[in-house]
Amino acid sequence: MPAVARALTTSPPYRLIARRVLLPWVLQGEHPSGDGLEIGAGSGAMTAQLLTAFPGLRMVATDFDAAMVAAAQYMLAPFADRASAQRADAADLPFDDGRFGFVLSAAMLHHVVAWEEALAEAIRVLRPGGLLLGYDLLDTGPVRLLHFGERHDTRLLQPGELEGELARLHAANIRVRPGIGSLVIRFAACKAT
Repeated sequence: MPAVARALTTSPPYRLIARRVLLPWVLQGEHPSGDGLEIGAGSGAMTAQLLTAFPGLRMVATDFDAAMVAAAQYMLAPFADRASAQRADAADLPFDDGRFGFVLSAAMLHHVVAWEEALAEAIRVLRPGGLLLGYDLLDTGPVRLLHFGERHDTRLLQPGELEGELARLHAANIRVRPGIGSLVIRFAACKAT
């Protein structure tokens, strides 16, 4: 993760925004419970907010960046009995099929060049009827400018791509909505039963 993004996602203002703005917007009124997974969890701020809001939820936070996993472990320490953080490649998750009832992807798909593989893995680890929720950045001029000069690979989503990929994966109840001036896309889907 770029240094600027790392500093942002570990800051107190980001945690406040995650709790009061991002999380309610992403959840779309859903109330997750049981076992959940956040892919590309970064500092673990969203996972921590989920655990605070939903006492019946147990979460595994994953990230490919070892420094972010360490930050997430620190952030999730107060929830030790209900949370863990580990390094994992979102395109090759180390979990059994159908392990989770809920998967969250918060602005991370564009960090995976083969984001279709990460999406397929998220669906694979969901139980039948399990819920995938998230949001990501769309390929627009302002978003490209935001990522200008980054040394790591990113692949921003094109309008319509996410819906098509979820349909190809036979997800059910697919909901995809643009937001924030059509710079981001919010999505929800269930694993078909």
